[in-house]
Amino acid sequence: MLDTSFALTLHILGAVVWVGGMFAAYLCLRPAAAVLEGPQRLQLWRGFFAKFFIWVWVSILLLLGSGFWMLVATFGGFKGAPMYINIMMLLGLIMVALFVWLFHGPWLKFKRAVDAKDWAAAAGHIGLIAKIIQINLPLGLIVVIVGGTGRFWG
Repeated sequence: MLDTSFALTLHILGAVVWVGGMFAAYLCLRPAAAVLEGPQRLQLWRGFFAKFFIWVWVSILLLLGSGFWMLVATFGGFKGAPMYINIMMLLGLIMVALFVWLFHGPWLKFKRAVDAKDWAAAAGHIGLIAKIIQINLPLGLIVVIVGGTGRFWG
C-alpha cells in the first residue's frame, strides 16, 4: 500500500524535475545557447528537449498519480481538501494541458523541421515552445509555493 510520505516524496520529485528543468532551460540554457549559430542552436534544443520531455512525462505520471492518491487518501477527495490543494490541482492540470499541447503540436513540428534541416520552420516552432514554457514556468513556481506554504494559510 502506498504510504502518504512516500507519495509526497514522489510528488515533490516530480515537481522538482519538471519545474527545475523548465527553469534551467529557460533562464540558463536559452541565454547560453544564443551564442550558437541558428542550426547549431536548434540542434541543441532538439537534443535537450528529446531527453527532457521524457522526464516531463515521468514527472506528470508521478504528480498525477501521487496527487490524486493523496487527495483521496488524505482528504477524502476534493470536497475535504483545503483550498490550497484545490488551487494546486487546478494549476497543475493547466500545466499538464499546456505541456500536452506543446508536446503534440510545436515539439513534434520542431523535431521534424530540425530533422529535415528546415531551419526557418524550426525557428518558428522553437519560438512557440519558448512562449509555452514562459507561461508554464511561472505556473509551476506558483504551484510549488502554494504546495509548500498552503498548509500554513490562515
